Amino acid sequence: MGSTAAKRLNINNINPHIKAAKYAVRGELAVKSEEYRAYLRSGLTDLPFTQVISANIGNPQQLDQKPITFFRQVLSLLENPALLNHKDVLLNQLGYKSDVIQRAEWLLKQVGSVGAYSASNGVPAIRQSIAAFLERRDGFPAKESDIYLSAGASSGVSTLLHIICADANSGILVPIPQYPLYTASLAVLDATCVPYLLDEARNWGTDLAIIKEANEKAKAEGVDVRAIVIINPGNPTGASLPEEDIRAVIDYARQEHLVILADEVYQTNVFVGEFISFKRMLRQMQAEKPGEYDDVELASLHSVSKGMVGECGHRGGYFELVNFDPEVQAEIYKFVSIMLCAPVIGQCLVELMVNPPRAGEPSHDLYKQEYDGIFNGLKERANALHKAFEQMEGVECGSPQGSMYLFPTINLPPKAAEAAAAEGRSPDEFYCMRLLEATGVCVVPGSGFGQKDGSLHFRTTFLAPGTEWVGNIIKFHKEFMDKYR
Repeated sequence: MGSTAAKRLNINNINPHIKAAKYAVRGELAVKSEEYRAYLRSGLTDLPFTQVISANIGNPQQLDQKPITFFRQVLSLLENPALLNHKDVLLNQLGYKSDVIQRAEWLLKQVGSVGAYSASNGVPAIRQSIAAFLERRDGFPAKESDIYLSAGASSGVSTLLHIICADANSGILVPIPQYPLYTASLAVLDATCVPYLLDEARNWGTDLAIIKEANEKAKAEGVDVRAIVIINPGNPTGASLPEEDIRAVIDYARQEHLVILADEVYQTNVFVGEFISFKRMLRQMQAEKPGEYDDVELASLHSVSKGMVGECGHRGGYFELVNFDPEVQAEIYKFVSIMLCAPVIGQCLVELMVNPPRAGEPSHDLYKQEYDGIFNGLKERANALHKAFEQMEGVECGSPQGSMYLFPTINLPPKAAEAAAAEGRSPDEFYCMRLLEATGVCVVPGSGFGQKDGSLHFRTTFLAPGTEWVGNIIKFHKEFMDKYR
């Protein structure tokens, strides 16, 4: 290894926008949790816990969520088509159903090989399958030419922000708290984040007065505010937006000429009420008032990483464009072409997600059993975790509505804030670090997502199986409060 001074690249001459970006869900706490995991794996036992619970990131299969059988069986045949020469073995000895084989054969006919590039915006037949899903979901037509396959929703967000942000003066309204992909991506693009606070008192709903205030303030400072991000159901909050909130945002976007970026990757993770897509509501509003909403531009995103699928590592997702200028769409196609295409195996998984086995098909009963089992398990763990927070001194948390997260408020004693300052940490970071060190449970401080001044939170997933780790949090919290009271 040469000296740092001899290197062409050093920390002072690389892209400063990368250095400026912050991404807390994989930050210091996550790094330390992986060090602990490696330590335990090496057989050492002198830590006060025997396992690390990664409640910092929505990564279901790392936390023992089982893959859905139909999906994995089809993918296995796509990866190794030679297995299709032994259908009798697949059917009679390995538990494959006839519809698994039929779907694999159909997909292979469409893609040729999962090892080959597809069209830049994705396999046409898969985009058509997504369009059919969107029509079933929303009750309004969808066109495959408006659908772009992506390497998970994150890649779609990156594409859209690259197109929307022309320079440092381009502003994007971003909810606070938010999934830090948005602030980090805007930092890398050297564009302007325009934060607007969600209303914790209304289950983290959108408040139009706050959105207006944030937008007007940015415009008064000369920012060219171009788009508004909505995460529904919410991350990190778990909020599920009611119809009136969605209508209000669409109406405001029309008035202010804002592009709507609807991050809807948790659309099947809804425990209270129903998921209402921005596309469905926009089309309804267009039908109610013909001509009034025809220029509202909407991009909505979905992914195989969340929901009951939980296939984060396969990097499959898509976005749909509504009412975009054809010349702009041509530039979006060019941008995704530069990236070549989304992983084809991930594209195939998207097709399976939007077109699962239907009632009466051989794989349907097992699919439904597995799907419902995952959903009910998530809901039960969400409620158990919420109940635990209700027992904890100084912790306030709204009841679980959706997604994979709870985002409780924590009220910490002044002595804890002093101890945090002595370590150069914010109080919520200090609390989360002590929690990790005492229990092996890794959560993310609210400051990593943004939070109202003077408030403290943390975000936790409820993906981990069992309840022992929840008991460990309760015990830690009591000891922490007693120590710093």
